[in-house]
Amino acid sequence: MKALCRDCLWTGERKAPRCPSCGSPRTVFHEELGALSMAHLDCDAFYASVEKRDDPSLRDKPVIVGGGKRGVVTTACYIARMSGARSAMPMFKALQLCPDAVVVKPNFAKYKHESALIMARLSNLTPLVQPLSLDEAWIDLSGTERLHGAPPAVMLAKVQREIEAEQNLTVSIGLAPNKFLAKIASELDKPRGFSAIGAAEAVAFLATKPVSILPGVGPATVSTLASLGLRTVGDIANADLKTLAQALGTGGLRLHRLAHGQDARAVDPDSVRKTVSAETTFNDDLFRREDLEDQLWPLCEKVARQVRREEVAGRVATLKLRTPDFKIHTRRRTLPVPTQTAQTLFQVARELLAAEPPGRSYRLIGAGLTEFVPAAGAADDFFAGDERRALKSETAIDALRGKYGLGAVVTGRALKSR
Repeated sequence: MKALCRDCLWTGERKAPRCPSCGSPRTVFHEELGALSMAHLDCDAFYASVEKRDDPSLRDKPVIVGGGKRGVVTTACYIARMSGARSAMPMFKALQLCPDAVVVKPNFAKYKHESALIMARLSNLTPLVQPLSLDEAWIDLSGTERLHGAPPAVMLAKVQREIEAEQNLTVSIGLAPNKFLAKIASELDKPRGFSAIGAAEAVAFLATKPVSILPGVGPATVSTLASLGLRTVGDIANADLKTLAQALGTGGLRLHRLAHGQDARAVDPDSVRKTVSAETTFNDDLFRREDLEDQLWPLCEKVARQVRREEVAGRVATLKLRTPDFKIHTRRRTLPVPTQTAQTLFQVARELLAAEPPGRSYRLIGAGLTEFVPAAGAADDFFAGDERRALKSETAIDALRGKYGLGAVVTGRALKSR
């Protein structure tokens, strides 16, 4: 199978501008289409699409989902993107670029519900589904053709069609021999896309792309690579391994493999999330240490409740700060004992905050935990007495809040932040 109609699911061996069966122009052709089994599904402007679906008056308008004027863009619909609005962009900048945009406050409960329906559809195809977020996932359909009576490409096109017909949402799908190429493929024809990248074409396909297309390559790495004369993925593919290793360590070797279209990562449905965090943007910039700490405490409580709920403990505490010029400063500290408590997280985050230059103003503060281990036995260390006592206290508070509501037990510091 090399050709597929995404509307009637006709399959064939020759490229056809229109489906011979139903006449649809939505056909896909690729020499390796019938053999590829690794996929990446990405919802199209997911949050904005849900809002447009639920409010038809928004259908033809530019929609931005996000916070107030001092917040950032969570999602911009494709109409808003035509004006330059983008996810993670400061809201004021997005509204400057797209002044006619309708700003909608996020409704994550609604988005989680729609996401769960999509992930359930994928799980009906294979147990090897690894969500990356609410709106995207990797799917490994290796060995499922006999089970479903059709190649992975056909089953994915069927799911794509079902999501659009039954949930009135669109998704884009990338099909490839590995996770890296599948994710890139899903971006090629958005929205409502279905694209494939085969092993035979991968190196040539990637060669002219900027190095920033590679996962994990941010501005700092782009600058480092540029200093070595490496600006395209092809440059990295042809670079000396020793030079890459000296500049970027094992990360350089990883980029070299990716540049050759190689990615050995397996789809892991049981992968533990990398971080649990919470943050808040202030109505007015804050600079007094006491005011910042008052904002920090409820965030630590929120993070700690979540990790206890997931029965994990974090080895590394993080503090996130954003200055008025929108520069983000992230500080980390490895803990002597993995924690599940707001008390420990707050104590460490507070110390990290104290090390920042005095008098500096901030528009956002956040706290988080990462590098998780199973909670069972995490506080059994000889030096974990304080952590055990805090955990016992906070677990009791969880029980009270679970029974009587979040307002049943409120700390004095939390009251100050309200």
